[in-house]
Amino acid sequence: MFELHEQLKTVAVGSFVLSLILLHRDSQYPWLILVPQRADITEIHHLGSDDRQQLMEESCQLAEVMVDLFAPRKMNVAALGNMVPQLHVHHIARFEQDPAWPHPVWGRVPPVAYTETLLTERLQLLRHALAGSGFLSAP
Repeated sequence: MFELHEQLKTVAVGSFVLSLILLHRDSQYPWLILVPQRADITEIHHLGSDDRQQLMEESCQLAEVMVDLFAPRKMNVAALGNMVPQLHVHHIARFEQDPAWPHPVWGRVPPVAYTETLLTERLQLLRHALAGSGFLSAP
């Protein structure tokens, strides 16, 4: 049975057919996380071929929506899992003026939490942009 790892429990944007879409807690970057809803999966190659293909489709769709919304200099897409073993894929819109540029975002600067207003605005923006792109639901 699928259960979300404790460290991934953050704000849910919604879901695709396979994956939950989560908003990372650090407001300094447009940062979303895809989590395939499969139990005991730690690596992409552990998914069946249909699920691997579906994850790639969802990842590309999410990246395209983020590019359309935020016009980043670069999209960073990564499945690391060093700290959280459950398979999850980070999608981070990067800008030359962001606080970690050009370095990786992990541990570079302290995270900045969302204000209630910014969180509401970001969720509305994302859910509206994802509608019609395989996006299934919002909580």
